[in-house]
Amino acid sequence: MVVLDEKEKEYLLGKIRDVHDFPKPGIIFKDITTLLNDKEAFNFLIDHLTQRYKSLDFEFITGIESRGFILAGALAAKLNKAFVPIRKPKKLPYTTISEKYSLEYGIDEIEIHIDAFDTSSQNPPKVLLIDDLIATGGTATAAIKLLKKIHVECVEACFLINLKFLKGDVEIAKSTPIYSVLEIF
Repeated sequence: MVVLDEKEKEYLLGKIRDVHDFPKPGIIFKDITTLLNDKEAFNFLIDHLTQRYKSLDFEFITGIESRGFILAGALAAKLNKAFVPIRKPKKLPYTTISEKYSLEYGIDEIEIHIDAFDTSSQNPPKVLLIDDLIATGGTATAAIKLLKKIHVECVEACFLINLKFLKGDVEIAKSTPIYSVLEIF
């Protein structure tokens, strides 16, 4: 499958702003709003993801709240696939199932509509999972577990940024292939 060369990676990385001490002291937050605000860079990213995934066999794209929605929604529209949101608790209006996961400062949870996919077929629906960033991997790992609970196959987890030094990708890779557009060591 298609990957970016080093020059293309540098181009996209140059469009992402570092915000120091956000959300707490010592953290360098990777702000992708500056990439999204640059129409050429954003289109370049979505075109790249379109090329990568246009021939992969899947029916749905799931995006994790909230920045994952932006990437997943744009790619779903481009590939003519259905989009399914994975959200924080009490944000979805219908019956949901949930998965809890640990954070460095407590526990969080994500949810999906119980009927987000038609699982009546013998073959489970195939899904591409998208989020903006892997840090510790807790949210994405929970999302993959959530999809498995409702008998959905995650064909790949795609991230704009992988903070490799935090090793969050290690746990995710145990259950599904991973593609990171950009890796920060």
